[in-house]
Amino acid sequence: MVGVSGASGTPYAAAVVRGLLTAGEDVDLVVSRASRLTLLDETGIAFRDAHWRDDLRQWLARGADGKPDTYAVGDAELARVRHWPAGDLAAGPSSGSYPVKGMLIVPASTACVAGVALGLSKDLLQRVASVTLKERRPLVVAVRETPLSGQTLRQLVALDEAGAIVLPASPAFYAGATHIQDLVDFVAGRVLDAAGVPHRYYRRWTGELGGGRAPEGG
Repeated sequence: MVGVSGASGTPYAAAVVRGLLTAGEDVDLVVSRASRLTLLDETGIAFRDAHWRDDLRQWLARGADGKPDTYAVGDAELARVRHWPAGDLAAGPSSGSYPVKGMLIVPASTACVAGVALGLSKDLLQRVASVTLKERRPLVVAVRETPLSGQTLRQLVALDEAGAIVLPASPAFYAGATHIQDLVDFVAGRVLDAAGVPHRYYRRWTGELGGGRAPEGG
């Protein structure tokens, strides 16, 4: 289950979904109402419930640098995605009996963090997160905010104590990033790592210094 909340960072969500599909995973997707405004602002893509498949194809095909059609997204991949409207609290994933391996919230806004930590379940995204915790399934929360207030820090601690994995969207540079997509893919790869999903998104640390240094003249 992938939940997309209203924080900046929609390229992170696209990279995570692409990584899941590449790994052969089926994806249940919920895109919050706030995140649709962020998506429109960051990419110009309007995510519509009635046309979600076309909009998702456009979103997943877009590179982090804003270039359209950077990635090929076929019908076979989209057929493994099931979209649930954010306002549908009677959707399948709202029940613990719905079979999912876990949930990835990417990006996670501070409002989303607060709602999940307090168990508000004000929309389907928060409801599924609450179900994931109560069923003791993996929940990865890729929080995207800076600086963090004391209130949000306490809520993140509460999520950690409830069993969630708190994963700040913090790119690293030791993998030799040369493009904005490399930084996005690093965060997406760490999210997939936390979920136990194999990927080849970044060069892993091997203990050798200088591996991420750009070649001279590059």
